[in-house]
Amino acid sequence: METSGRAVGVIPARLQSTRLPRKLLLADTGRVLLEYAWRAACRAESLAEVIVATDSDEIAAAVRQFGGRAELTGEHSSGTDRVAEVVGRCCDDVEIVVNVQGDEPELEPDQIDLLVASLRNEPGLQMSTLACPIRDRRTLDDPSCVKVVTGTDGRALYFSRHPIPCVRDADPETLLAGDSPWLLHVGLYAYRRDYLLELTRLAPSPLEQLERLEQLRPLQHGAAIGVRVAEHSAVGIDTPDDYARFVARAGSCSEGQAA
Repeated sequence: METSGRAVGVIPARLQSTRLPRKLLLADTGRVLLEYAWRAACRAESLAEVIVATDSDEIAAAVRQFGGRAELTGEHSSGTDRVAEVVGRCCDDVEIVVNVQGDEPELEPDQIDLLVASLRNEPGLQMSTLACPIRDRRTLDDPSCVKVVTGTDGRALYFSRHPIPCVRDADPETLLAGDSPWLLHVGLYAYRRDYLLELTRLAPSPLEQLERLEQLRPLQHGAAIGVRVAEHSAVGIDTPDDYARFVARAGSCSEGQAA
């Protein structure tokens, strides 16, 4: 069964960040970082509109300068709550909402389309998210890299900072080199509008508080979360080194196009 309905992307954007101050407005490439994510989301065929949700007048002005729509919000403890405020106020005619990360300038638009299609094609899902195979030991062991395990139906069973599943009798290096059993969770989400508004009214769940993972709240409350697997994920910009590498890649792309 397939349902239709308007889908929008919302980018939660706050000005301050701990490891890279004012990162969304960095513009060493000639464009602010946020504009790259906005442009990528605008290329997704499934989205009717892309909105930036921010509590910063400075970010809102930058968005309007590059031709985007910005909606000012109050202060929120999470990007999900910021997205929900804008959706509840401005998007009555929307069925599906995609929460797009503004610090992922190399986001692939077809991954947004994949998540929107999963909700349209599977009415039993409240939300969907993305994962990709883990191929290296550093990512597997890093608690900042969240892992997800799924059922045979492609729905999330659990998210954790620890390597799950735990492999008792095999060498992880051997498994990583082959058909890896581990999936890295990628923080791109699509929600049914009504469920998003319901979710943000729920109190943080015990598992969410233990692991410090917001996605465990809907899971512990019984939501069906579809997990779609892509071969690669966009690189998030969290540190000065991350941004420097992105600037170098962007410069290489520009030179290639000019040639």
